[in-house]
Amino acid sequence: MQKQDNLIGESEAFLSVLDTASRLASLNRPLLILGERGTGKELIAQRIHYLSKRWDQPLVTLNCAALSEGVIDSELFGHEAGAFTGAKGRHQGRFERAEDGTLFLDELATAPLGVQEKLLRVIEYGEYERVGGSKTCQANVRLICATNADLPQLAHEGKFRSDLLDRLAFDIIHLPPLRERQEDILPLAEYYAVRMCREMGYGYFSGFTYSARRALLEYTWPGNIRELKNVVERSVFRHSQEDIPVDEIITDPFTPPWQTNNAPKADLAPSHTAAAIDTNNPPTVISDSSLPSLPIDFRQWQQQQEVAVIQHALKQSQFNQRRAADQLGLSYHQLRGLLRKYQLVGSEPSNK
Repeated sequence: MQKQDNLIGESEAFLSVLDTASRLASLNRPLLILGERGTGKELIAQRIHYLSKRWDQPLVTLNCAALSEGVIDSELFGHEAGAFTGAKGRHQGRFERAEDGTLFLDELATAPLGVQEKLLRVIEYGEYERVGGSKTCQANVRLICATNADLPQLAHEGKFRSDLLDRLAFDIIHLPPLRERQEDILPLAEYYAVRMCREMGYGYFSGFTYSARRALLEYTWPGNIRELKNVVERSVFRHSQEDIPVDEIITDPFTPPWQTNNAPKADLAPSHTAAAIDTNNPPTVISDSSLPSLPIDFRQWQQQQEVAVIQHALKQSQFNQRRAADQLGLSYHQLRGLLRKYQLVGSEPSNK
């Protein structure tokens, strides 16, 4: 079973999708998943399959946009030896490989009309024929399709079969774009940042600065979760400092370094919009009287301040680490990383 570790979110829109997918999983009906690129359509298809009665049977996928018209026919339904030039033996199609399981077709809108007609026959009668063959094959396969296209409009224009659309539309799962899941942006960003830190051999993730969090929240994410993952991993990699929070979010890697001075940066002073987004965590202004006398060992002084604040938060929360993390604006795992770094507690968490 493939781990669905990035189906992450707590927004109402996302939880509603998960609930719908879970309820539809038990039905043996074809389904249609609609959503923009990068919203996780294949992950939802996996969730449906593994929650269904077919969970222990194959889950086979095919991206219809990746194949030409002649090839997709053969890939879906298979072909007999000699069906066309170069066909030296019988080829097992995706329907045959997915027998008793689930077939997920991504980018369905790009499938040729002829293939759509054959798909309709499989849905209606559970039958198909291999390319170049005359024998009717039986199919016991659940079909899950996905696209980011406007299928009703394509059907109206004659570019998609209306009868196939009707059969697929028993129920439709609409995946929300990331810009409609504001509550999920920072948890997703932290999840991918932690994974990147592990890949780079770090002991923990130091978090994002206020300006970096603001930049993540203000960006529109046209590529959705897939783009967020790439942006966060790139930003953590280029930051390359385990002990210091990430302060720059690099959304455009194509900008040459000599042009970055003219580009907007994540660490600019907070705007009115940003303040509205994160009013609970405004930047702290430190008076001159509270600063140490110079010269100092800045790194040592910084670590001493971190230790003092962490110990203060632990005492205030009666050593409940989750409550202390909330008071510090950190995740529980970020606090645990700092506790290990400064050897303030043992390896086992204290949550009493």
